[in-house]
Formats: sequence, structure tokens, C-alpha cells
Amino acid sequence: MRCLGYLFRIGGIVQGVGFRPHVWRIANELGLAGWVRNDGNGVTVFVCGPSWMEFERRLRDDAPRLARIDTVTVEAVSGDLPETGFVILDSVAGKIRTAIGPDAAICTACLADICDPASRRWRYAFTTCTHCGPRYTVSRRIPYDRAQTSLSGFPLCAPCAAEYVDPADRRFHAETTCCPDCGPQLWLLDAAGPPLAGDPLGETLRRLQAGHIVAIKGLGGFHLACDARNPVAVAELRQRKQREAKPFAVMGLNPASLTSVALVGEDECELLRSLAAPIVLCPKGAEELPGVAPGLAWLGAMLPATPLHLLLWHEAAGRPAGTAWLQERAELLLVMTSANPHGEPLVIGNDEALERLNGIADAVLLHDREIVTRCDDSVVRAAPQGPAFIRRSRGYVPVPIALNSSRADDGPTVLALGGYLKNTICVMKGREAFLSQHIGGLDNAAAIAFLEESVDHLLGILDVRPDIVAHDLHPDFPSTHLALRLAEEFNVPAQAVGHHHAHIAAICAEQDDNGPVLGLAIDGVGLGPDGTAWGGELLRLDGASCERIGHLHPLAMPGGDRAAREPWRMAVSALHGAGLGYRVGGWIHQYYPGRDPGPLLTMLDRKLRSPPTTSLGRWFDVAAGLLGLRDLMQFEGQAAMELEGLAARHGPVAPLSGGYVLRDNGCVLDFSPLLPALMGCKNDAAYGAALFHATLAAGLAAFVAAALGRVGGARVAVGGGCAMNAVLMAGLRGHLRAIGVDLLEARLAPPNDGGLALGQAWVARRLGEAGYR
Repeated sequence: MRCLGYLFRIGGIVQGVGFRPHVWRIANELGLAGWVRNDGNGVTVFVCGPSWMEFERRLRDDAPRLARIDTVTVEAVSGDLPETGFVILDSVAGKIRTAIGPDAAICTACLADICDPASRRWRYAFTTCTHCGPRYTVSRRIPYDRAQTSLSGFPLCAPCAAEYVDPADRRFHAETTCCPDCGPQLWLLDAAGPPLAGDPLGETLRRLQAGHIVAIKGLGGFHLACDARNPVAVAELRQRKQREAKPFAVMGLNPASLTSVALVGEDECELLRSLAAPIVLCPKGAEELPGVAPGLAWLGAMLPATPLHLLLWHEAAGRPAGTAWLQERAELLLVMTSANPHGEPLVIGNDEALERLNGIADAVLLHDREIVTRCDDSVVRAAPQGPAFIRRSRGYVPVPIALNSSRADDGPTVLALGGYLKNTICVMKGREAFLSQHIGGLDNAAAIAFLEESVDHLLGILDVRPDIVAHDLHPDFPSTHLALRLAEEFNVPAQAVGHHHAHIAAICAEQDDNGPVLGLAIDGVGLGPDGTAWGGELLRLDGASCERIGHLHPLAMPGGDRAAREPWRMAVSALHGAGLGYRVGGWIHQYYPGRDPGPLLTMLDRKLRSPPTTSLGRWFDVAAGLLGLRDLMQFEGQAAMELEGLAARHGPVAPLSGGYVLRDNGCVLDFSPLLPALMGCKNDAAYGAALFHATLAAGLAAFVAAALGRVGGARVAVGGGCAMNAVLMAGLRGHLRAIGVDLLEARLAPPNDGGLALGQAWVARRLGEAGYR
């Protein structure tokens, strides 16, 4: 039967989130006939009846909690009606223009199921519904249907099949639904391979409480877990993983369980309980967890995001019925860190876990639901402007970043390959940018293979072929090599984008700001167009163009990259450059008696193997070295993080009067006048750290103000790894706000190298638009 009705096309995150059941219920409540289906564009609906306008309103206003509606178009058409009422049709393929949603933390209804002894899903670790559970990490392609996920090998049993087709059930068309009779199963193995007797969850908990290290298969990969309150277990995990000092995250049952070890405010609590369930950086509490986050003022805290993790606490509580126990404080705290040998990608496969984690884990908790895509935990910090990303990954990927809402055309499709550290990739398609999960440093073959795997998966799941491939200026980055190879394979242009240009362009992409923008790019290092190491730059962006209009006073790096790992070297360099070389001997004797500064001073005098850098990150190394915090870093950024922690614990101080100077008509900022004051803080490193941060913030604000006086009419953006420093940014915001300047900051992507690919894609698209048209 044909009928004159209305065809709705809905785009956004509308697959795998219960959207078709949502449409079905509204249509039936309003007495509308028609159909709904998934397709390559999102969801298409045909309705016939007088209440179609009310249908459109409720479509938006009552959308499922995991849905994000970006577009709705309505067209009056004549169409065929089903024989009965309103139905859900099978999905159809086509040109992919929609995205699947991210993995979502367990919902309250599923919590009730696993805690109800009368439920079919009592203590079942893979309980999920349309409102929660895995999406991205189990999906091979879209449209999002069970056949396209790693649940395809688990046919539904009769009760689950009945729920799946019952519109009144919250598991109606829930693609990952299952139960103990038809779904994935758990088992626990000794690290050597033999199965361990007993209930897998109960035995896992027993071993954790006994001080063992257990690898646990989660959503986007394995975690290595141990008792966070057992310093021997924590130290053993560090030794086995070869992770000397880098902080671990800690999982607790609820915010109340974390309050002794972390200060969980309202903003932090909201982030912990969000659908993404990320790791949230919180100020440390009164109880110190030895070895978990040594030398830092913040602790990475997280809550159980999956039934599997939650059931460990349920086991520890004695398997209580009901959900009241979820609000009680639990003593159990577990270290949850990425399961991977040092520097390698996250482990996701069962056989892979037994092979790669041999010698690290004592036991491995496995299941037979395949992880399709590696996706590490996201890390965020609560900030005055909202959540600030340290690492954007599980729970947020692949939610697209919307761009260019006012443009008449979409522009070329761009694949951007990011940088060397904290690598991510980006596909800019139409009016959306899809930033990948965290890939990490590209310093080994396994990491490079993960990069290639991520490119293939993201291009495949979006069904796109790039028109341009963008990459960093550095010719030796593995990401650059891959970009050039892919550009040749696709027969498209390769576009190099400056490292710091990309940092500021990423913020322009978020803000849909074509400029002019005055960008303060502050980080550790990145190759500048002049071939030198940049890292403290004032840039003027206008569309795709970028002009350097200022920079920090250069510091020499004696020994090159080695100086970036040894803060004492940078301290010697700064003193030498400031004409204070005569004070080096006494200072070294006091703080680092085992170090001989003579060869360094000779190198600096003769300008041998001492390349210059304008990096702000190296000034942090200078301060850490001068204050005696450390002479050798065990992980990237360690000295700066410890310095920030000291400043945070001390509290605000006034900047040092005359602690910086603007040279060359305000185009060069020099912090050398601060050095003697830092040397005078030998008995109070915390005060020295606070003074350093305060003076840095004041100097950078003056630097920006002077530039605004020269160029005028520009908004101000700040990006780069140093923009993640909460103490520095609070001071910088305050100084600039006092002169009427509000900063544009990264919000949808990390300000560090994790956001480079977004900026690269933004610039490359603008440079390529003329050819695209």
C-alpha cells in the first residue's frame, strides 16, 4: 500500500545506540505507520499520519542517551507502507556518511541485572544493552549490526532473541546483547598457559589480594592489575614492565572509595561517572600509595567501566544482592595500567597476551569476545572551561569533531598522520574530523605497525579514500614515511605541515576559526621550517598561512637530544648562556656531586654538538635541574610534571619582578634573569617551583600582549604540551584576562601532540581547497 508521508534522514551517532527502537516507540505511541532502518548515511525513517510534526520534535527531544543527532532532513514523499503498523527494516549498505558511537560505561539497568540473583545475567561479565557497552572496539565496519561486530560468532539463544525483537525491551536491537548461555565466557590461565581452577572472577580477586599481577582483558585491550595498597606488588609491576617512575592509574569502586587517596571534587566526580569513564587526574589525598605516582601531585583515578571490572568489587563485597552496596566505600583499590611490554602497543589478543605478557603477569583473565580495535583508556583533567584532554581514546573515539558549519562545500578529504610522540591520526571527511584513538610513540616496529593498522581501520570504517595526505615537517618520522608512501599509493598530494603551526591550527579547527589568530605554541620540541628545534613560538595564523612573529630566547642543548633527558645539562647551558658559567662549579658540587660539568662547558664555549632550541619545555628542565629535583629523567616530561606538582602543593606566589625580559622590540622572551633567584631556593624547592611557574605565566602574558600591540585584531590561542600544565595555564589565563584577552584552548582534542593530526588536516584542507574546487 502506498501513502503520502514524510521521509526523515537522521545523521550523527545514531547507530548502535537504541535509535531505531526509539523511533519505533514514538511512532507507535503517535499512531504513525511506516518503517525505520540503518543505512550508510545514518538512520532513515518513513512515517505516514497526522502526527508527523510531533514525531519530529520527539525524535530530537527524547533521543537515547548515547545518541548525538547532527542533522535531520524531512521530505514529503509517496512511499510503500508495511502490512502492519510501523516496523524496523533490515539495514542497507551504501556510501558511509555516519559514525558508530564510542564504548560506553555500564548503565544502571545492567548493573541491576548483574546484581540480581534471580536474573539470567547474575554475575555475567558481558551484560549490555542499547544504552551501554562496547561499540567502537568491537566494530569492523558500518552499518552497525551484530554481523559487523565481534559478537557475530555468538548466535542469540531463544530468550535473548526474544528480547532482541521485543520493542518493549531495552535490548530491542541491542547488537552486543548476550547472556551466559549464548555469549562470551571467562577463564583464568596461569601465565605459563595452564587453566586455573575455580571461579575465574573469584580466583582473580584472590590472586590480586595475595599480591599477584593479573592481566585482565577489557574493552579496548588488556590491563595489568595489582593491589594498589601493596607496595611490594606495585614495585614488582614496575620492575617487570620496565616502568621505573611513570605514574599508574588506580581504579576504585566509586568516588567515596577514592577520597583517601585523591581529592575528588564535583567536576572530577562528574567525569568519573560519565559515559566515557576516563582516567581523571585528581589532586592526591592524604593517603599516599607508595610507588603508584611517585613525585607527582596528581593521581590518575578511574571507576569500573565494564561489568567484568565491577564484578571484582562485587566479589570482594561477598556477592551481595541488589545495588545498595555500590554506594558504599570499598577498601579495594587496584592499579590498572595498560598491558604492554615497555614502549609497545596495547595487547588485545588472547594468544598475544600469553606471548607478550609472559614474564610480566602471573595470571591472565581471558574471554572469547574479540577486541577488533586497540583503544587505550582516555585521560582527562577537570578544568574551569570543562574537561581537558591529556589523552583522547576509549569512550570518546570515534566521536567526530564538527567543523565548518557555515561552509557551502565540504572540502577535500584529508588523512593526517600526526607526529612522533603521542601519535594519533585524523580523517577529515565532509564537515567532520575523526581523530583516532591514542597510538603513542613511534619508536619501535610494533608501534609503527599499530599506526598502519589504525590508518586501515579508520579509512575502512569511514569508507573513504583521501584526496590529500598530511604529515609533520620532520622527514625522519615514521609517520612522515608512511604519509609519503600512502600519498604515492593513493596518487594524491602529500602536504607537510609545521609542528607548531599544527598545534595552533588544531584549536582553529575546534573553534571553526579561519583567523587571524595569534598562537602561542609551547612544548618540548618540534622541527621549525628553518630546520631548528622550536618549542616556544608566537605565530600568526590567517587561513592556511602561518608567520612566526616571536619566540623564546634560544638555549643550547649540549649533547643534542641527550640534554632533553638530563635536566642538569640544560641547567648548565642556561647558566652558561646567561653569563653565569662561573657559578656552575659550586652549584654542581651541591646538587650533583657525581657530575662533571667541564666537558659541557667546553662544548658550550666551542658551540660543539649544542644545537639551539627555543623550547619552553627545556626551560622547565632548566628549573628542575637548578632546584636539584633530578639530573636524569626516567620518562618524557617527568621533570616538568614534578615541578608542576611542587608548585601546586606550594600554592600561588607573586612572579619575580624583573624575572624576564622582552628583547628585539618584544619579539624575543628571555627568562635568564630568573636563574639566580632559582639558585637561591636551595632550601625550598617548592617555593622555587611556584616562583618559576608564576614568572613564566607573567612573562608569556607580557609576550602575547606585546605581540597584540604589533599585529592587533587577532584572537589568542595557546597549544602544545606545556598547555597541559594546570598551574601555568591558570596563571596565564589570569594575566591575560586582566588585560581583556580570553584564551582559545584545546577542548575536543589534547593540546599536546595527540592533537597534531587534527591541525595538520585543517591546514592541508585549506591549502588543497583551490585544487579540490
